[in-house]
Amino acid sequence: MTGAGPARVVVADDQAVVREGIVMLLGLLPGIEVVGAAKDGDEAVELVARLAPDVVLMDLRMPRCDGVEATRRIRRNHPGTQVVVLTTFADDESLFAALRAGARGYLTKDAQGDDIVKAVTDVLAGQAGLAPAMQRRLLERVTEPQRAPAPAEPPDGLTAREAEVLSLVAEGLSNKEIAGRLHIGAATVKTHINNLFAKTGVRDRAQAVRYAYQRGLIEPPGTSIT
Repeated sequence: MTGAGPARVVVADDQAVVREGIVMLLGLLPGIEVVGAAKDGDEAVELVARLAPDVVLMDLRMPRCDGVEATRRIRRNHPGTQVVVLTTFADDESLFAALRAGARGYLTKDAQGDDIVKAVTDVLAGQAGLAPAMQRRLLERVTEPQRAPAPAEPPDGLTAREAEVLSLVAEGLSNKEIAGRLHIGAATVKTHINNLFAKTGVRDRAQAVRYAYQRGLIEPPGTSIT
């Protein structure tokens, strides 16, 4: 598939059963050779540095280092390796963040073998391995009104979305209210909160509120200028 042999692929997913299932499926596909499997983003980056695969199939929801950050690091330090996002759901914000980080393709975890081969082939040929539905969402996104930019460098490795969720937590919103405000699923909100708790070292919402004030993500009551 690469012209000199099969495409060398690394699979990154934190769920062992899913990861092993994908590896098994890839082993049956023509033109693909699995050279490594990672349980989180940090391990994926390490495997890419050591094995120089052609493509990484990257889960977005992983501990320690999520798929977006791992994609950013891989594309920055190992531009010869392409990344195809691997997810169970279509969370626009996460997918767009991954694409901005350098991912070139998108697959759901229930993708058929032909879909995987096509995505890998497309990204290695310099094309975007995106389903038509995702291409339509991208087109819709670029025509939407632009939001105010988030801070360029949120503290402690927080993503812009995690910092936004943290600020809403500090405002006293529940997970359901945050989901409604940001137009994302409640499960996605919970994932963002778990990630930002881990990154900031806070244990509960009270500590998260204090952290948000200390880092300037939200103004304490009574400080606004009228």
